[in-house]
Amino acid sequence: MATTALTTDNFVQTIQDNDIVLVDFWADWCGPCKMFAPVYDAESAKHDDIVFAKVDTEDQQELGAAMNIRSIPTIMAFREGVMVFSQSGAMPPAMLSDLIGQIRELPMDKIHAEIAEQQAAEGGSQN
Repeated sequence: MATTALTTDNFVQTIQDNDIVLVDFWADWCGPCKMFAPVYDAESAKHDDIVFAKVDTEDQQELGAAMNIRSIPTIMAFREGVMVFSQSGAMPPAMLSDLIGQIRELPMDKIHAEIAEQQAAEGGSQN
């Protein structure tokens, strides 16, 4: 499966509309980004049910800033609209594959319940 280019226009919608989204924040001048790209692309070919997306941080500076990207490459993973992973640095193939397996196994019902509890507690403390 080909990677999807994300911009400020389609980022939120892509995260919300798909179960699992991996996002690679990169730039053309970044050596480690260029080394990681084939690993990311190869893994995307193995998982038709996952959106493998890329954000060009040079072209999408506002999006990079909004996501607090400080170094590249940075990989973020979203599951059911929730950011469940963020790490800077290129990953070897086995690590990326393992990460995908872990994301698939996340207890999302429990995670959504914990988020709801936290939001309720924060909302209650503001009154």
